[in-house]
Amino acid sequence: MAGLKELRTRISTVKSTSKITSAMKMVAAARLRRSQELIGKSEFYNHNLLSCANRLIFELKQQEESSAAALIWPDLMRPNPQANNYLLVVFTSDRGLCGSFNAGVAKEAAHRIEELKAQGKNVSVYCVGKKGRDILKSRYGNLIVQTKEGIAAKGAKYDEASDISHDISKAFEQKKIDICEVVVSRFKSAISREVVNEQILPLKIEDFAYNKLHQPTNLVNDAFYDYEPDRMTLLEGLLPQIFRSVVFNAIVHSQASEQGARMTSMDNATRNASDMINKLTIRYNRIRQSAITTELTEIISGAEAL
Repeated sequence: MAGLKELRTRISTVKSTSKITSAMKMVAAARLRRSQELIGKSEFYNHNLLSCANRLIFELKQQEESSAAALIWPDLMRPNPQANNYLLVVFTSDRGLCGSFNAGVAKEAAHRIEELKAQGKNVSVYCVGKKGRDILKSRYGNLIVQTKEGIAAKGAKYDEASDISHDISKAFEQKKIDICEVVVSRFKSAISREVVNEQILPLKIEDFAYNKLHQPTNLVNDAFYDYEPDRMTLLEGLLPQIFRSVVFNAIVHSQASEQGARMTSMDNATRNASDMINKLTIRYNRIRQSAITTELTEIISGAEAL
């Protein structure tokens, strides 16, 4: 029967799809595990950098108060009182099949763009990941100044963060932008993510969550720090490293969120495929049983007629 043949073909197709989605789920789970490990390792480095910079700023402010002479802070920390030029760095993926991950980030980016435009600000967009560009270009194509593709294709790398941070810091130092913000999905767990909008330039060292929880204090018990070179030179050397680590942290969180979203999405797809296979199998068996019953009825009727 044509109906039975169509159902057999459809069941076979859904089974093949189920195998693919199941394999993609396993690959995403493995990549997610590596990303989680990388988040843990990078946070220790980030916290040490932030702690050192916070200590230097704390002591420099004390020096500023005692000497009554205003210090000239490094460029990466110095805000522009008339900040009009904003750069929005939007972190998405290069591939789909990860649920609402890309759409959620793009939606937050679009909301922030509209918010800044309403305030009369000049906005430019730096897309990390082609999916973000593809979603935003229909409405904000004229604002997209650059797109980076292939980031973290085989795991997040510090060199990639260095390239992105160099592009941004160069534009900041040349006064092409006054404020840089990121729109990124912060990883919480395999099934939980939060899309956030955060300022990354000028750097506000004291506003980082780690430094809010670990405020420096005056040294006690005759403790003594000696700096070589001086505090301000050390701070100027630390800030570019902190900025690179901030960008790298955004890449790692975006990748972990992507893999978590893909794993969840593929798990749901596999479950749906399994449910569909069960429904199609039941339907196939019912049609087959009906056909067999009809044939038996015809055979018995024919035998009685003879």
